[in-house]
Amino acid sequence: MKKVLGISALIIVLLALIAAWLVFGAATEFKGKAKYLYVRDDISAQTQIERQLDTGHIIRTVFIFRMLAKPAKAWSRITPGRFEIKTGESIFDILKKLRNNSQSPVRLVINKLRVPQDLAKIIGKNFSTDSLQALLYLTNSDSLQTLGVDTNTLMTVIIPDTYFLNWNTSTQKILLRLKDEEDKFWSRNDRIQKAAALNLTRQQVYTLASIVEEETNKNDEKGNIASVYINRLNSGMPLAADPTIKFALKNFALKRIYYGQLNTESPYNTYRNKGLPPGPICTPSPVTIDAVLNAPATDYLFFVAKSDFSGYHQFTNNFAEHEKYAKLYQQALNEQIAKRQQDSLNKTLPH
Repeated sequence: MKKVLGISALIIVLLALIAAWLVFGAATEFKGKAKYLYVRDDISAQTQIERQLDTGHIIRTVFIFRMLAKPAKAWSRITPGRFEIKTGESIFDILKKLRNNSQSPVRLVINKLRVPQDLAKIIGKNFSTDSLQALLYLTNSDSLQTLGVDTNTLMTVIIPDTYFLNWNTSTQKILLRLKDEEDKFWSRNDRIQKAAALNLTRQQVYTLASIVEEETNKNDEKGNIASVYINRLNSGMPLAADPTIKFALKNFALKRIYYGQLNTESPYNTYRNKGLPPGPICTPSPVTIDAVLNAPATDYLFFVAKSDFSGYHQFTNNFAEHEKYAKLYQQALNEQIAKRQQDSLNKTLPH
């Protein structure tokens, strides 16, 4: 009898250990760091999550999860959103996460964007809203009025940075968050006062910074480039900024701007139209915005890329001198293109 009881006790212990391992041991079966469970607001959270577990190869023992989910009250507090399942997590970990509605925010990284389609694509990739719905909102002037912008100035609400938002955040709420962060950005470091000292609004500073952003990636000369455009604005000269031609043509891969393209009909063509364009041509970095706000006082009116292709520029207030530098750069560029063509031809010729 004692032997039977001993065996029974051993079996009970083994079953308990197995049950504990099934509930508290690692249950994931995917490779990589994590997978996600998504809950929308169209059907019940339970139905959606169970479907994803059934077909997504996320955990090995879906039947254990189903058996424990209801008594664990996993469905009682869930709201639409995204839940991160990390590799090695247990059934207990997942149930606890769902019961506590512990959602995983989206890490929204915004660098350089140029047009609303770029922003819509990011929203569609990272959030529950698809890119078409996002674009419809972003191109609707009535929707944008609450932000104090229109379809031209929309991008001025975006300060490139990393933001954390819930997966089910709507396009409107995403923009409201970005607008709030933009307001905070401008409230710091006397930025509004510095813009006023330049006789510019913050949207105008942003627009000017977007041109500087497209002109160079050298932070240490952005201030000088900004000073050129500020001097042109103050003297009534056209900005004559090549990046605005690329924007007008919506051809951002252009390496050279040809004379005929300078006649492109567009409010963004700063060769034909004096003053700033109606909105930014990209989302400039905070460094570039500050370079405009803190631009040095210079008499520069012209700049051109150096012929050594260092990425830096020659600055001058003399057009004849500017022409000389421009010819040196064009000559160097033509030689470089010719060399590349010859090298390419040599590769195709039989040896």
